[in-house]
Amino acid sequence: MRLAPWCLAGVLLAGCSSPVADKPAELPPAAEPAAAPGVARPPAGQVLPIGSAPEGVAADAVTHLVAVGVRKPDALALLDARTGQVVKRVPLPGSLRHLQLAAPGGPVLVPDESSNSLLTVALPGGEVTTTVVTGVVPHDATRAGNGSYFVANELGKSVVVVRDGHVVHTFPDVTQPAGLAAVGDLVGLVDVRQNDLTVYDAAALRQVGRVPAGAGPTHVLADKRGHLAVADTRGNAILLYRLTPRLEQIGKLALPGTPYGIAYDAVRDRMWVTLTARNEVVGLDLSSGTPTEVVRLPTVRQPNTVGVDSSTGRLFVTGTADGVLELIDPR
Repeated sequence: MRLAPWCLAGVLLAGCSSPVADKPAELPPAAEPAAAPGVARPPAGQVLPIGSAPEGVAADAVTHLVAVGVRKPDALALLDARTGQVVKRVPLPGSLRHLQLAAPGGPVLVPDESSNSLLTVALPGGEVTTTVVTGVVPHDATRAGNGSYFVANELGKSVVVVRDGHVVHTFPDVTQPAGLAAVGDLVGLVDVRQNDLTVYDAAALRQVGRVPAGAGPTHVLADKRGHLAVADTRGNAILLYRLTPRLEQIGKLALPGTPYGIAYDAVRDRMWVTLTARNEVVGLDLSSGTPTEVVRLPTVRQPNTVGVDSSTGRLFVTGTADGVLELIDPR
């Protein structure tokens, strides 16, 4: 936002009012994945039917299981990462869009948007071990270093902290919270209406930083250096941030094609990004401090989410439009 000259002097102390009106600026709508075109090139790898509208992938390098959210009926499909065979379908009370692992070996964190609840699903058995009502439309969830779960209630205008099966704290300082990622006890949150990145301290239960995050960010992940990488979906870019000694942007890569789904392979130090407008997945090297493209592969239609098994490097891309899952072994 560009401030008028008469406003600059007092902005840090008291803010300022427009000479015309004192109304808050209208926030833009949340960024969304592009409506993908038809597939122009054969998808890389193997394509398997998985279930209606698959979205949300978590690949576990310990159990070699991959969890995928599907609908009609709502379920968590668990498949063998090596063969692609579905070994179990776990019924869910509602639908989801994103999944994370609480730790290697599980459990899977399932923000169930329809039931306003966070579920934990054990691996390898697939048992639902806890169900906690968190708020309106929980979009994403992550585990902080101290064991707390942070849950972004996208339409509830809150981020909640869950410990021992109970909500112990609520942050109401958000408008439409979405993607979450943790670096130790520091938890990054993308707000898709405010278009910013907020960092919370899970131990102190307080906000410790907030910075702009592009034109329309959606998701965030942490790399092995403790940096956060944000998918600026509307801005067609990947943004890289460091958390210490202060929260600030340190890198940017233009990535046309409406980047949306993201995953990180810590073994190969590679970030994977789906381009929903192009039916592609792009591999980025994060080691230099500036994201660098190293590989680009064709995908199934509407690749809204991606996961990676870091023990093998195998990718799992959801074809949300056609009910399929793509298994890719990048070179």
